[in-house]
Amino acid sequence: MLFDHIGFNVSDFAAMRSFLVASLEPLGIGITKEADGWAMVGRDGKGQFWFGSFGAPPGPIHIAFAAQDREQVRRFHAAALAAGAKDNGAPGLRPHYHPNYYGAFVIGPDGHNFEAVCHSPQA
Repeated sequence: MLFDHIGFNVSDFAAMRSFLVASLEPLGIGITKEADGWAMVGRDGKGQFWFGSFGAPPGPIHIAFAAQDREQVRRFHAAALAAGAKDNGAPGLRPHYHPNYYGAFVIGPDGHNFEAVCHSPQA
């Protein structure tokens, strides 16, 4: 991974927390550390992405989370929609990126574009 961790401010911490917990669970990603007004998410207890309520949120950004397989991408998309996200690209191949790029996109809180992507060929 290029970054040790990255984070940003959100307009509604509770709403973003609820959305991310539900949406990222299919990817094996969850809260690794939390305090008043902020939380860190990651896998295996290693936080790599934090969000909090310490200032103005940035304009809409794109964040892609790694999925281990295509089924996780499909489960992420379904979970995100169930958590209130707006569809921004159903699970599927995106061969214009590369032949095995399988991703799904949703618009979540604060207008951010969240993605789950798998780069491996179908098992």
